[in-house]
Amino acid sequence: MLPTVRTVGNTHEYFRGMNSEDRAAALLWEAWQSGQRIKALPEDVRPSGAAQAMAVQDRLAALVGPHYGWKIAATTPLGQAHIGVDGPFPGRLFTRFRHDEGEPVPADSLTMAVAEAEFAFRMREDLLPGKEYSLGEVLDAVDSMFLALEMPDSRYFDYVTAGFEQLLADAACSSRFVVGRDVPGWRDIDLPSQEVVLRLDGAEFARGTGAQVLGDPRVALHWLVGDLHGYGHPLRAGDVVTTGTATKPCPTAPGAHVVADFGDLGSVEARFV
Repeated sequence: MLPTVRTVGNTHEYFRGMNSEDRAAALLWEAWQSGQRIKALPEDVRPSGAAQAMAVQDRLAALVGPHYGWKIAATTPLGQAHIGVDGPFPGRLFTRFRHDEGEPVPADSLTMAVAEAEFAFRMREDLLPGKEYSLGEVLDAVDSMFLALEMPDSRYFDYVTAGFEQLLADAACSSRFVVGRDVPGWRDIDLPSQEVVLRLDGAEFARGTGAQVLGDPRVALHWLVGDLHGYGHPLRAGDVVTTGTATKPCPTAPGAHVVADFGDLGSVEARFV
């Protein structure tokens, strides 16, 4: 059973004897469990710098449970400007929030309430820290590419002003994720030029291309490998990496039907309940 943060008055019993990273993670997990968002992490446990923020995410992962891969947040200039960051950053994809296509997706737990159309990869080989991998070496370690929908979420009331360190600590707004179909022959596809249309309840909501994802989703994957290695984290065989939204995100609500249409590559859809 996963630990629960118990609040008595203004004192968190669970916090006694904890270091600042553990306390920050416990606060985030409490917010995740209760659905009650927080304004910010208290100043005495707020991470200072990327290394400490990832250390909080590591502690958070121990509370949330197993993860099966990574997401990349803020891979577009507009997305970076929206949340006030200078570049992308990684967050774990947690098994308890993974959905296969066709499964209903709970909408009542999503405060951001948006869906994103994404290119995702599944790894065949481990990529371990201690070596600088070329783009070609990273792609050689990929097993498959598939289509996906990500529903990011935040444990902060105002994620737009939370800042890089707090967002990284909060698993880069990780939440629910829909795994779609594999794309045969993806290595020969011009992904930057691949058009993506996001539809909400049958009507087109947004349109974009793979170029919105750091110029090319494969480049985003390569970037993630280097970034994770900077924190001492490997990318393992079987891990999934979802590379960021290829269009403007669309809103979700109970009863909504979202389809990400990748043209000749296929589509992936989700119904929200």
